Amino acid sequence: MTYEDILFDVTDGIATITINRPQVYNAFRGQTCEEIIHAFHRAGWDKNVGVIVFGGAGDKAFCTGGDQSAHEGAYDGRGIIGLPLEEMQSVIRDVPKPVIARVQGYAIGGGHVLALLCDLTIASESAVFGQVGPKMGSVDPGFGTAYMARCIGEKKAREVWYLCRRYSAREALDMGLCNTVVADDRLDAEVRQWCEEILEKSPTALAIAKRSFNADTAGIAGISGMGLHAVSMFYNSEESQEGVNAFKEKRKPDFRKYQK
Repeated sequence: MTYEDILFDVTDGIATITINRPQVYNAFRGQTCEEIIHAFHRAGWDKNVGVIVFGGAGDKAFCTGGDQSAHEGAYDGRGIIGLPLEEMQSVIRDVPKPVIARVQGYAIGGGHVLALLCDLTIASESAVFGQVGPKMGSVDPGFGTAYMARCIGEKKAREVWYLCRRYSAREALDMGLCNTVVADDRLDAEVRQWCEEILEKSPTALAIAKRSFNADTAGIAGISGMGLHAVSMFYNSEESQEGVNAFKEKRKPDFRKYQK
């Protein structure tokens, strides 16, 4: 595969996968998802790779979720909602290597979920976390909800989704959305340090540990598949389309006039 939306590099046992769409705050379209899936499989099964770093290009965003310009009732790719979202989320969990999210700027919406799914998350002081689904006529009814509740507690996860607030890196650290926060100019050095520590460890032991962690929450994949079917039908509704239209028109949506 020739990558157009991502950057891929392997150096000193560290694979780096970077969403390279800074002009849209590293939002993903169908093609982006396909490239991410391919790159994770490529790195995840390469015996020369011991750890994977997942990030976004530029200094404004890690990832801001699905590209709304590609969303007209459905996105522009394959899958239940026009994005192979289940595969992209699952591959992060399924590859037998630790995955570190390198988060700078916005980790919002579907990007927030991607950072959550990584084994470890290292954030810069400028990082901003949050969900926007209910503000946009959307939701992630699987790992974004059930797994988030497992990570940060159900009360806090409901707050994140129901209020759609934005949280600073320090607030995210306090609630358990990331592992550590460092100064912006220290982010790459910190990520490198964590990678080097991981590379000293037994790869088989790490793979077994990752599989055993995942086994406890494996059923969430089924919830996600079922939930995305509901979301697909929801996207065809006037209520959901109001969120997309309001975003494009830069106005506040009026969802309730479409409620049935």
